[in-house]
Amino acid sequence: MPSRQNCNRISDPRCPEDSQYQFNTNVVFSDEGVIVARYHKQNLYFEVAFDAPPEFEYVTFTTPFAGRFGVFTCFDILFRNPAVTLVKEMGIRQIVYPTAWMNQLPLLAAVQFQSSFSHATGVTLLAANVRAAEYGITGSGIFTPWDSLIHHDTEGNSGKLLVRRVPVLDPSFIGDDRHKLVPFSGYQSSKEPEKMHVWPTSSFNANHDGKYCRKDSECAEGTSSTTFNSIMMYDNFTLVPLQGTEGNISICSGSVCCHLLFRRSDAHEFYALGVFNGLHVVHGTYYLEICALVRCTGEHHSSCGGETEHAQTLVDFRLAGIFVTPHVFPGILGSGMTLDVPDHSGWEGGNGFYMSRTGMSAGLVTAVLYGRHYEKDKV
Repeated sequence: MPSRQNCNRISDPRCPEDSQYQFNTNVVFSDEGVIVARYHKQNLYFEVAFDAPPEFEYVTFTTPFAGRFGVFTCFDILFRNPAVTLVKEMGIRQIVYPTAWMNQLPLLAAVQFQSSFSHATGVTLLAANVRAAEYGITGSGIFTPWDSLIHHDTEGNSGKLLVRRVPVLDPSFIGDDRHKLVPFSGYQSSKEPEKMHVWPTSSFNANHDGKYCRKDSECAEGTSSTTFNSIMMYDNFTLVPLQGTEGNISICSGSVCCHLLFRRSDAHEFYALGVFNGLHVVHGTYYLEICALVRCTGEHHSSCGGETEHAQTLVDFRLAGIFVTPHVFPGILGSGMTLDVPDHSGWEGGNGFYMSRTGMSAGLVTAVLYGRHYEKDKV
């Protein structure tokens, strides 16, 4: 909802000409109708009618049934402040998140990144999206680090109430300080079973520790397929096609290197492994480090990065990347906008992040390690 706040142009250099701020505002009410929290959106997305608050706001509220919750809005989820600060520095493990998110495939559909954020940070995320299917705005859910309940319906404009019982994660409420600060590495259930030795490929030595390329020249020597470039999400990705039904491929962009071990049900659909390492400048400005396995929409290289919700190919994979940023969001999207979570994910060898998945029931649309290099963003 919109709200106004008076300001003094003499004492506040950011005060608008009319001496008042106009904010995009979240308001939280108790079950008795009392306002318990108010948050002004920090990271605006083509919202010319609103101002960003002059200082970062880190807003929380406490409930009698589950302890503390944090709150932020829509585009905020892609930035350090307030989203990551609430989790990493303030120990918030439960988030209320209203949004008006336009789906952007293949990497940033609403439920896709909501799930990635929950998994990467170890939080429960209650995401309520605006319902405007004609603009591609749809997708809400209840997300925990382990699974999710979502509503993604592109037909009509009727909403749906989602109800689910989830565990309380607030450490102060449950009396467990071990969960106060969660490492930014995805929520791990157990040790990865011998790094996918259960299905080694004929062209891949499963004992691969330390054999990843770590710069462009090394990847060029080890890549059997010709690389190509294609625009994905307005960014110029470098990609390498998957060939055959199983294999091991790598590709780099500067200091970011991506590695894929895969086995798939057939080779008829065109897939590629892509890397992007740089500044995103369309619909926002922020630094990215991305490794993405995507189903291309056609047979040509230029189709890699196009939007599709459907795939028939079942893919078992281990996707790993060498990153500079410590903030990596793993995500898996199946055919028909079905969400999946990694069997295993986490850091290895210092700056390497991996995720693995076998036995998906739906065709693979996207598997992505979405790295955000907050430290390079302009404050």
